[in-house]
Amino acid sequence: MKTGRTGAVAALAGALALTALTAPTARAADTGITVSRVVVNGGKPIVVGTTEVKEPSVTFRVTLPPGYSTTDPFAYDAEPFLYHGTTPAEGIDHGGLQMGIYTCYEKSDWIADCEGTLYVDPYYRLDSNNDATTWKVGFVGRLFKGDYDLVAEEYGTTSGSVQIRRYAKATVNAAPEPVAKGKPVTVTGSLKRADWVKHAYTGVADASVQLQFRPKGTTSYNTVKTVRSSSTGALKATVTASLDGDWRWNFGGWSTTGGAVSSGDYVDVSGAGGVVRKMSARQGW
Repeated sequence: MKTGRTGAVAALAGALALTALTAPTARAADTGITVSRVVVNGGKPIVVGTTEVKEPSVTFRVTLPPGYSTTDPFAYDAEPFLYHGTTPAEGIDHGGLQMGIYTCYEKSDWIADCEGTLYVDPYYRLDSNNDATTWKVGFVGRLFKGDYDLVAEEYGTTSGSVQIRRYAKATVNAAPEPVAKGKPVTVTGSLKRADWVKHAYTGVADASVQLQFRPKGTTSYNTVKTVRSSSTGALKATVTASLDGDWRWNFGGWSTTGGAVSSGDYVDVSGAGGVVRKMSARQGW
């Protein structure tokens, strides 16, 4: 299997793509290139916070028109991108998400299978919470001759799509610690998610969140009750203490928001030698 496009070539192609995406050429025309078999992030939603750059994987197949060969990677370019506008050209002009470096491998004289990553910077590329939606996968195809003389360029569609969701996180606190058996335990916490306008985490209102318990010496959590978050994302429930164990909040997520599981807060119900330990958090995915 030959490398049809090295990292250096892809970087150069990416630079050319950036120029073309910001200043469309007047020679727009059907290239005859097709992009298929697109899979973004392994078929899973992309969950994005307020500052961390995400680089989800992308795999795709490129099929070239007659007269062009995968043995000459400088003669063509086919770069997927994400958009949620009416057309690919409009979408890339209004907040489309572009590829980083990618590599293509020859399958035949006219077919190449490619892999790479997208570049999702929430601070600069996600400027509305309405960006938490299903994004389509388009592509920009180009044909060259000579020293990168552009022959034709088009913005095409593919059958691919992916959801982009807002990262969520939950906290928990169970009190009192320790507590006598049969006495009430109040479990509080909060549920917040990324706000791409404010670049901060804000409370999630009216979300259905499960209060879960794991008895000491066991490995599984069970749902004890379900509550709804307040207008500020606050969580609260009162239960009767019966066993030593960990309490946590579990939010399943929405189509626009990733799920969140808080850390576990251990409560000693023996009435003596109260022990408090925090389990590792697993949030947002």
